[in-house]
Amino acid sequence: MDFLFVLAVGLIAGTVSGVIGTGSSIMLVPVLVYEFGPKEAVPIMAVAAVMANISRILAWWREVDWRACVAYSVTGIPAAALGARTLLVLPSRLVDIAIGLFLILMIPIRRWLAARNFKVTLSHLAIAGAIVGFLTGIVVSTGPIGVAIFLTYGLIKGAFLATEAASSLAVFTSKAITFQLFGASAPAVLVKGLITGSSVMADAFIAKRFVLRLDPNVFRVVMDVLMLISGLAMLWNATQAHTQ
Repeated sequence: MDFLFVLAVGLIAGTVSGVIGTGSSIMLVPVLVYEFGPKEAVPIMAVAAVMANISRILAWWREVDWRACVAYSVTGIPAAALGARTLLVLPSRLVDIAIGLFLILMIPIRRWLAARNFKVTLSHLAIAGAIVGFLTGIVVSTGPIGVAIFLTYGLIKGAFLATEAASSLAVFTSKAITFQLFGASAPAVLVKGLITGSSVMADAFIAKRFVLRLDPNVFRVVMDVLMLISGLAMLWNATQAHTQ
């Protein structure tokens, strides 16, 4: 029953992320934390995220901007490994609080970035890759930052989805390998990650036909609602763990 619940949420999360480029981690992390605990949820989500990004790349393969992907990934890969290593020494309750606060704070941060309307260059992508890669290693869900960065770089629709997915794949693969090297990805955790990831893979192709019709205002509202609900859920988890 636990896995059925995770798979059901994964199907919804995969469809949402296939349309707007992010959201699967935001929706799945609170569920995984509730079912398996924060320390196990992070490596599970890392495996699932690798699978989700592979599916988006396959759906939009011809539209990947490889220059942008390389610029972002060359610094994001080592930074994600460092962030993942940092996560493994943090208390579980602190992980819950960090994830929750980060998701909630991303709402005004994303709006601030959009209001400034500044152009992102390849050099900016390299700097962003280092910062976001490290944060991804710690807090799991930095998809909204990636969305803001690649959109302000000038990518839209299929090119945006494909390039963001390719860059995220590099970062999450680094993170997953780090977990494996330091013993956080036991065989049971890997299996849970594969099961969770399988529920989000097919939805990239299902969602593809909706992408061109998605209104930008709808996208912004959906992201804000997802981040607020998930952030509050993580903080609630931390409160419950403290009272037990």
